Amino acid sequence: MPFPLKTGSSPSGHLTIDGCDVVELAATFGTPAYIFSVSEMKRRATEYLDAFSSRTDAFEVLFASKALPVTAAYRLFADAGLSVDVASGGELTMALAAGFDPDRIYMHGNNKTDAEIELLDRSGVGTIVLDSFDEIERCERVLSRKVDALIRVTPGIKPSTHSFIQTGQLDSKFGFGLEDGSAAKAIERVLSSEKLELTGLHCHIGSQIFETEPFRLAVEALATLKGDWCRVLDLGGGLGIQYLEEDSPPVIADYVDLKFAAVREFFGEDVRILIEPGRSLVGTAGLTIYTIGTVKEIPGVRTYLAVDGGMSDNLRPMLYGAEYEAVIADRPETGGDTAVTVAGSHCESGDILIRDVALPSPGVGDVLVIPATGAYGYAMANNYNGMPRPPVIFCEDGIAEVVVRRESWDDLMSRDQ
Repeated sequence: MPFPLKTGSSPSGHLTIDGCDVVELAATFGTPAYIFSVSEMKRRATEYLDAFSSRTDAFEVLFASKALPVTAAYRLFADAGLSVDVASGGELTMALAAGFDPDRIYMHGNNKTDAEIELLDRSGVGTIVLDSFDEIERCERVLSRKVDALIRVTPGIKPSTHSFIQTGQLDSKFGFGLEDGSAAKAIERVLSSEKLELTGLHCHIGSQIFETEPFRLAVEALATLKGDWCRVLDLGGGLGIQYLEEDSPPVIADYVDLKFAAVREFFGEDVRILIEPGRSLVGTAGLTIYTIGTVKEIPGVRTYLAVDGGMSDNLRPMLYGAEYEAVIADRPETGGDTAVTVAGSHCESGDILIRDVALPSPGVGDVLVIPATGAYGYAMANNYNGMPRPPVIFCEDGIAEVVVRRESWDDLMSRDQ
């Protein structure tokens, strides 16, 4: 099951994460809650850095912070030696507050506002990733200094993943098309800019990808645009993680090796390589805990377990059919004897977290654990039905720390005028 490496059992048989008893975490901090293994996030960051450093000195690993926009996570990855990509003024603010060197911040977004470009300008952010001709003109008007720029290219590569998280095909809201010639026109335009210094190309073909060949094809496609100005190649992220027992994603070292080899084949030795892992840094480091509140058996149909969360803390199953495993925290090793569907507490029939999972005699009051929710759970959390968003708890060496507190009902009205 896709738990962090430092997952075990307490003397009483309870599930432990990074030395912390999950049943005790639920009793202390309440449910629902997001639990993270700090050692797992550090381990994954080190794997990426080691995979590159054994091949080249000309690289950067960027934390794709949209996966987990938590100030403590930014700080952890800054301390680990990563750079960061941000896709909004809010993410940029958190990255700066966490201590990222502005030179190691890359500003993304398909519709950057004047205010966001102004924030980038005055905070000294090193690189902007350009996404449209309108944005080029906006930068020319707003910037007070010259900023390094990458052109985001949609290379026409369509990997096997959900259509909602494919981003490299021609018909995409992101970037400049290769096939229609707009990428070449953007290069020409930026090379003549007084406010933008073109240093390279960027592409991102999608997310939760297991097959590796599309990454190589994307590099080959980008090579048709290369010129003497191209000193940096940012190949985005996309490496998939394990969500289900049968999932078998590529290992980080093989993924890095493929991208490195493709760049050297099509661009040569003098290009700095950037990648942007997000999900694969934090996904399996995180899990969500709930308390079962209702067991409802419909004879001959199914048994529903209703938990105290749902689509307000994990929108992915409803957004694009994401699938998960589950265990009961005080008997994680016990085989499942009851087929259930895990439902959320929201006023939507589609508020289903897991369909048809076997659990060991689940009952009211049990703590349900869903692993591999570290990426995009917190990031997409919302207040549907007036649900306060859960806390984020970092665990390491048996110590649990709340890094984002639980919202209260009063918080829901804190912005009312």
